[in-house]
Amino acid sequence: MGRYPRAVLSGARVVTAPSGRQFEIASGDRRACVVEVGGGLRTYSVGGREVLDGYGEDEMCRSARGQCLVPWPNRIADGSYEFAGVRQQLALNEPERQTAIHGLGSWANWTVAERAGDRVTLELRLHPQPGYPHSLALVVDYRVDASGLTVRTTATNVGLTACPYGAGAHPYLSVGTPSVDSIVLRAPGRTRLIGDARGIPTGAEAVDASEYDFRERRPIGSLKLDTAFGDLERDLDGRARVRLAAPDGAVSATLWLDEHYRYLMLFTGDPLPDVDRRSLGIEPMTCAPNAFQSGDGLVILEPGESFAASWGIESS
Repeated sequence: MGRYPRAVLSGARVVTAPSGRQFEIASGDRRACVVEVGGGLRTYSVGGREVLDGYGEDEMCRSARGQCLVPWPNRIADGSYEFAGVRQQLALNEPERQTAIHGLGSWANWTVAERAGDRVTLELRLHPQPGYPHSLALVVDYRVDASGLTVRTTATNVGLTACPYGAGAHPYLSVGTPSVDSIVLRAPGRTRLIGDARGIPTGAEAVDASEYDFRERRPIGSLKLDTAFGDLERDLDGRARVRLAAPDGAVSATLWLDEHYRYLMLFTGDPLPDVDRRSLGIEPMTCAPNAFQSGDGLVILEPGESFAASWGIESS
């Protein structure tokens, strides 16, 4: 079912990988490794080339690499919101910004529901807790095939009352360049969410003729991105796509989002020493940052209702 890499017996104690059990799936020359901790994606490669800037099996996940962000992505200002007339207070797990960030599932222990050579499905039962007094059955399905990698996240409200919900993911993509500066980027956002010093949106503006307009491919250059985009341009199949390529075009990668992912975050990782513009964070989000307060893109799940959203990486 999975393995405990580099497990070491120490007396009566078994020391396991920081990210728990490792679930490797493959199809042709496409390989991925999904982990027990957070139900996250640790690695993804095509033809032996790492597409993700992931982390080692003997390392703890850093900078949210590959994490599954539920029941909200990004930040909630002050960790506080009101729902159904009741004020809720979440733990501030980003204390330097006084925010609650990236949901409640990132460090939880997900369990295997199904597994095959090219697919693994993990699940988590999220029980009521301070700040989020709701019950969710969460499922994340990873699959590799000739088209690439597909990740589908489903939430079902298994409680007695309605609940707020959003989903996201946090992969960092690389095309082998030493920094993102020379990467040629095409991204579909028509609008940019203007954020304050804490990364909380205060408004939105069109990207037309601005440094944030990547609808036509161009190098990222020295631009610092920790930026959410909305009003995404979509192709005929309904998917929005972010395409990045090395300067000579020899190496490229494409991340797609289905119609349920209405927002997109691009992050060059400047403040994080372990990222530091080495790769580009491309974060699908079903709702905007701070949606538990603003309602922008927020999903309200009634008892028994489910919501699913998919993203993926196309083979190049």
